[in-house]
Amino acid sequence: MRRYIVAGNWKMNGTREGAKELLLGIQDRAEELTDVDWAVFPPSVFLEETERLLTGSNVAWGAQNVSDKPVGAFTGEISVSMLKEFGCEYVLVGHSERRNLYSEDDVIVAAKFVEASDAGLIPILCVGETLREREQDRTFEVVSRQVAAVLRLDNGVERLANAVVAYEPVWAIGTGITATPEQAQEVHQAIRSQISNYDANIAQNLQILYGGSVKPGNARAIFAMPDIDGGLIGGAALKAGDFIEIGKSCIS
Repeated sequence: MRRYIVAGNWKMNGTREGAKELLLGIQDRAEELTDVDWAVFPPSVFLEETERLLTGSNVAWGAQNVSDKPVGAFTGEISVSMLKEFGCEYVLVGHSERRNLYSEDDVIVAAKFVEASDAGLIPILCVGETLREREQDRTFEVVSRQVAAVLRLDNGVERLANAVVAYEPVWAIGTGITATPEQAQEVHQAIRSQISNYDANIAQNLQILYGGSVKPGNARAIFAMPDIDGGLIGGAALKAGDFIEIGKSCIS
């Protein structure tokens, strides 16, 4: 049986003191909620503090981005080996903001996925369509292409056995607009079906998260869908109380 994951992507938000307060608030409230896998993704400058505060807790942590190169003259980049030094378990790859604002295409995303996978990190592969693509009825085409970029890798489907997928419709991220539970389920089911064509067992056990304006008020209905295994939470992850309430929606 797949476990739920509730993961908080802080994006470029927070201060040193604010990050400490948020981490302690999440740690304290999540301590007894062991039926959910918790994870936070703070800005990289807060990873050392995150490791210090969360080590020994039931809250994992990861990075919002990683380089597709292992080492070298790549100013501003962060390697998988650096992330592992700070105890990261997860890393986001292919988030829509990386794809759309920083021109990361499927080839770059797949290379980052490999770097993370080979290093023993758990990549969370983010996929999703823009509003224009949905209006053009291209949702399944776009999401299928993004997933296929990993499936085409050497041992691609086997790598997904130690990975997570997050479906985030771009039109629902930070807009206050949320895909209906039925819309989200339809895409999650399509992703699972696509992967099942390669390996039915891996597809069945793969955790697929939904992201896009998830809040305490709508989380329960979204997480009740059979192919939705939790959420990649944005704005609501910046408030410990809201984040924990979203997590409780998985198990209540």
